[in-house]
Amino acid sequence: MSELKKGSKKLLNAWAFYDWANSVYTLTIASSIFPIFYSALFVSQVEKTVPAFGMVFKSTALITYVTAFTFLVVAFMSPILSGIADYVGNKKSFMKFFCYVGGIGCIGLYWFSLDSIHISLLFYFMGLIGYWGSLVFYNSYLPDIAYPEQQDSISAKGFSMGYLGSVVLLLVNLAMVMKPDWFGFDMSIAKTITESGTEQEIAEALQTAKNKASFEAMRVSFITVGLWWILFSQYTFYILPKGVSNGGKVTRDVVFNGLQELRQVWIQLKQNLRLKRYLVAFFVFSMAVQTIMLVAVYFGEEEIAWGSSDAKTQGLITSILVIQLVAILGAFLTSRASSKFGNIMTLIVINFFWMALCFYAYFMETALQFYIAAGFVGLVMGGVQSLARSTYSKFLPQTEDTTSYFSFYDVAEKIGIVIGMVIFATIDQVTGSMRNAILFLVIFFIAGIVLLFRVPRTELKKMD
Repeated sequence: MSELKKGSKKLLNAWAFYDWANSVYTLTIASSIFPIFYSALFVSQVEKTVPAFGMVFKSTALITYVTAFTFLVVAFMSPILSGIADYVGNKKSFMKFFCYVGGIGCIGLYWFSLDSIHISLLFYFMGLIGYWGSLVFYNSYLPDIAYPEQQDSISAKGFSMGYLGSVVLLLVNLAMVMKPDWFGFDMSIAKTITESGTEQEIAEALQTAKNKASFEAMRVSFITVGLWWILFSQYTFYILPKGVSNGGKVTRDVVFNGLQELRQVWIQLKQNLRLKRYLVAFFVFSMAVQTIMLVAVYFGEEEIAWGSSDAKTQGLITSILVIQLVAILGAFLTSRASSKFGNIMTLIVINFFWMALCFYAYFMETALQFYIAAGFVGLVMGGVQSLARSTYSKFLPQTEDTTSYFSFYDVAEKIGIVIGMVIFATIDQVTGSMRNAILFLVIFFIAGIVLLFRVPRTELKKMD
């Protein structure tokens, strides 16, 4: 089919639809069912530790360190791939590759176990690197397919579609986990127990059978995520433009061209005071925001008193649903606020909200308090993500080389996440409490607010 014109409704909607496809990963794998599944692997342990890579880790610290390592790989890999994508003029192929790697990784989580922890973590690594790797190229499409006045709204629409799509699948997965018998999962118990057991023994056997069935349903949910992601992304891949190839072979110079482009972007940033200061501020506050979003369910699972295993599973997934649904409203309100008060001032207010949430999280203990926190997280989560992305896009200078600029943006974000996650995991590992780690993140929000106040409201040139 012929390529659609920039700004066309069909092209914008096709771009935004990839959020519908890939956001099921962030909701089911990163945010809800996998953290619950992972914690259930340690239910019989008192200290919740696991040997891996020649060391013994606290369970939450291990998964946080692996997550940080994955982002470090993405940070170093993305500029190299961006350089190749610029040369061959086909960033859609790279976006496809990471999509499929991530989808296969999600499916592979079905076999996740502590007995084969290293191959299990490899599947986790594939899902994570597939999601964030594809976003490098997905985000770089935004200035290519939308005019500046369209970018705030279509970015917010993408996040909203992602929240809706991921909630649809999560509701199905939640039903599978909470009512496994509805979906044909085996909940039978031994005949001898039903014939000669006491009421208490029968009840305990039924609960054990349900727990096993729910555990199997969690595994199957990982397969549904991988298939959803791969299948629904096909519409986006069909509509998005391919790009223009420069021809010739991919040489060593081409491979490392992306790193040279990052260097050129850094040089150009010195001449653009507003963009440079915004990136520094983004680096700092994103460090904390992304860390919280990646560890929130692990925090809720370990630090909140739920009462029972079923109440914990239902409560955590319900909290995630609250976050997703409120985030739709948050993305819309943020888009409206940015048009009225400006992007920078809106981001400053959102950072104040995040800082207050860190203080609140340190003291919360009950399920109700966690639900309240989930509502406020949802309100500011969608807003800070969509607005941070579109603000950067609007601050870019006039250029056709958007991939290099968004590669720089993604590298800054990933390195920030690595630092945030390593600090969080280290505090968790050393002190034995995630509360101390979450409180420490307040420092990043305070610094982010100060740095955002230093961003000029209009474009300024800085001559060295």
